[in-house]
Amino acid sequence: MYIEKLALKNYRNYDSLEIGFENKVNVILGENAQGKTNLMESIYVLAMAKSHRTSNDKDLIRWDTDYAKIEGRINRKHGSLPMQLVISKKGKKAWYNHIEQQRLSQYVGNLNVVMFAPEDLNLVKGSPQIRRRFIDMEIGQVSPVYLHGVSQYLKILQQRNHYLKMLQIKKTSDETMLDILTEQFIQAAVRITAKRFEFLRLLEKWAQPLHKGISRGIETLEIHYSPSVNVLEGQDLSKMIEVFEEKFTKVKAREIERGTTLFGPHRDDVLFHVNGRDVQTFGSQGQQRTTALSVKLAEIELIQSEIGEYPILLLDDVLSELDDHRQSHLLNTILGRVQTFVTTTSVEGIDHQTIKEASTFIVDSGEIIRRN
Repeated sequence: MYIEKLALKNYRNYDSLEIGFENKVNVILGENAQGKTNLMESIYVLAMAKSHRTSNDKDLIRWDTDYAKIEGRINRKHGSLPMQLVISKKGKKAWYNHIEQQRLSQYVGNLNVVMFAPEDLNLVKGSPQIRRRFIDMEIGQVSPVYLHGVSQYLKILQQRNHYLKMLQIKKTSDETMLDILTEQFIQAAVRITAKRFEFLRLLEKWAQPLHKGISRGIETLEIHYSPSVNVLEGQDLSKMIEVFEEKFTKVKAREIERGTTLFGPHRDDVLFHVNGRDVQTFGSQGQQRTTALSVKLAEIELIQSEIGEYPILLLDDVLSELDDHRQSHLLNTILGRVQTFVTTTSVEGIDHQTIKEASTFIVDSGEIIRRN
């Protein structure tokens, strides 16, 4: 799949923009703070209906305007179709093939993207929250119903935390409602947990050979899901439910005392091991970067294997963060297969045929012109 056309209205520092792209590598050149990352973000938001940079949608709307609009024409194997997302202070509305989508979880997955930015190097060494968000967004691209499940889970979690807080401060003493919410919580939690186990096993399958290639055959990568409730990969849902129920019965008094939900998918983590050692704690910076790169490249292959098409790759100012070896491995992997957008302040020092044959665009103060 690839983007043929992109149009922005009142998006960040873009007043109005219409631009066409080819199904190859597109280099976006410009100085810092001119709009390169905003352009990349707009493609990500068109696909995912949320930003990778901010949780506040109002940040996406140009100063002194009421709404932002992103439109794209997407070429997929079954044809060329329009997508549109409008972001206002009241919320978001999304259309696919001119049909308004009633839920954003129905909309996500029509355009698949893999974003790799310098902050993604924190995938390995950053907080568990970063890794949870990563797996949720990636599963959502190939299984949109999963995002709806996560949304339902978070609503139940919020209600449960609110009720635990009321019990904590003695505003109520009736635990019946807590028991009902716990039952609903467990049902939602086990579905998320099982899907995350399944996704990470697939991701590991694709990431292992990539990691071995980048490390010149001397490192083996393993990816493990680390749940906060002691369930096991491959357990059927009824057994998982049983384990969750035992856990929450044991910690009920402690949760009331603390006024919050202490266990569940919102507390889980992902572990990366290289040659049997936790790369977050014991890995060198080079090993951490190789792991992050392997995982990102594995995403591309995983999505292709699930939907039959390669996603679009967004490389936001990341080439300069990689040494020549990792840079070459990345560019060789995408060569001729994946529509790719690369932002950079300069292509000097990137000696690769992929970049030499790319379409180049210059960004200056929210204006874009094509150079070749």
